Amino acid sequence: MGAETTLTDKLFRVAVLLKGLDGAVQLVAGVLLIFVSPSTITRLAHAVVTRDLLGPPAGPLAGHFEEALQHFAGGNRTFVITYLIAHGVIKIGLVIGLLRKIMPLYPVAMAALGLFVIFEVLRAVQTKSVVLPFFAALDVAIIVLVLREYLELRRRNQ
Repeated sequence: MGAETTLTDKLFRVAVLLKGLDGAVQLVAGVLLIFVSPSTITRLAHAVVTRDLLGPPAGPLAGHFEEALQHFAGGNRTFVITYLIAHGVIKIGLVIGLLRKIMPLYPVAMAALGLFVIFEVLRAVQTKSVVLPFFAALDVAIIVLVLREYLELRRRNQ
């Protein structure tokens, strides 16, 4: 039938599917934020996340989260909504193209992910985020997998 599936092929597929899931979650979250008031989001997030997941409200993780919520409620709402929807749509489109092995989309995907990495790093420095560097590193790993898959597909097509 086809070529044997390697571990790297499986990692590529899992990484791309995770990016697709991430994109879908971002798209849904962005659309939901249009309809939910900032005060409702703040109350819900504070009640659930800081109490149940991040420890006491005075703890360091909860403090970072509270600061992010204040930025969101204080005017970054449009930015966050636009970012989530745009990021989600782009990721979903690229994932579909990569899973269908549409060759011209591989360089586009790597460039888009590269831009996301730059943005995540700059935003992490600006906001002192502890989470964004993790996402940037994950995106770099995915870029490497996409590049590897692209080179392998080009080699097979020649």
